[in-house]
Amino acid sequence: MEKLVTLEDALKRIEELEKENAALREELEYYRNRKLSGRKKHNAKWMAIYNDFVVGYESGMTMVEIAKRNNVSERTIYRYKAYYDKMREVEDNE
Repeated sequence: MEKLVTLEDALKRIEELEKENAALREELEYYRNRKLSGRKKHNAKWMAIYNDFVVGYESGMTMVEIAKRNNVSERTIYRYKAYYDKMREVEDNE
């Protein structure tokens, strides 16, 4: 059973679909231009805290002291330590 469609109905449906496409294009543009969340690794702030971590760690400060001094979590400092250990390992292998 075929549905009979008049020219007016078809034009109305085309107009509805064009409006829907415009809305979807707008939504797509939003997603293309949005800033991605999460930590930006190795930006200026990250490097400043990491460099302070290296100085503190090599001078014998505890992880808690370094975290408090930089106003970051202890978990963040342990991330820096893992990165520090990895860099030392790479330097030792060269």
